[in-house]
This record gives sequence, structure tokens and C-alpha cells, in this order.
Amino acid sequence: MVKHIVLFKLKEEVPADVRLAAMNSFKKAIEALPAKIPTIRKIEVGLNINPSETWNIALYSEFDTLEDVKHYAVHPDHVAAGKLLAEVKESRACVDYEY
Repeated sequence: MVKHIVLFKLKEEVPADVRLAAMNSFKKAIEALPAKIPTIRKIEVGLNINPSETWNIALYSEFDTLEDVKHYAVHPDHVAAGKLLAEVKESRACVDYEY
């Protein structure tokens, strides 16, 4: 099994209401993906409630293999979900590991 964890930091200069709308849209789109991408074993998106921390969004997901993660990464519905953050995203960090 592979755990795929991604963190997103949004641009501070983007108004808070715009950031929140983008975060909520992203969460809804990502959490709808298991119905469209059967290789996803588990997925959830957490929106950071602690304003003193650096990262705004945490995405946690599980797959059987790294190949399944790669398939998910290029799937059109996943790509479309990622575009929901395009204008507000400052940076992204990712870790994929076996367990």
C-alpha cells in the first residue's frame, strides 16, 4: 500500500474569502474522485483551522501501488480538481511512501 500526502500553501495576498472558496471547492472535487477513479482506496482533504501554521490544505490518500498514484495524478478529473487551486496556490509539498 502507498500513502500519498500533499500539503498546499495558498497565497497570503489573495483575499481570505477567495482562498476559502477555492479550498472548499477543491475539497469537494477531490473527495468526489473515488467514484470516478477506482484505484483510490481512501482520500480526504483537511482544511487547516490553525492560522499560526504554514500549510492551508492537507490531502491524505491511499493506493495499492505507486503506479495507481501515477494513474490518479494524470486522470482528467484529478487534473480538473487541481486547477481549482491554480490561481491561489503558492506552493505544494508531496510525500509518497509504502506501508
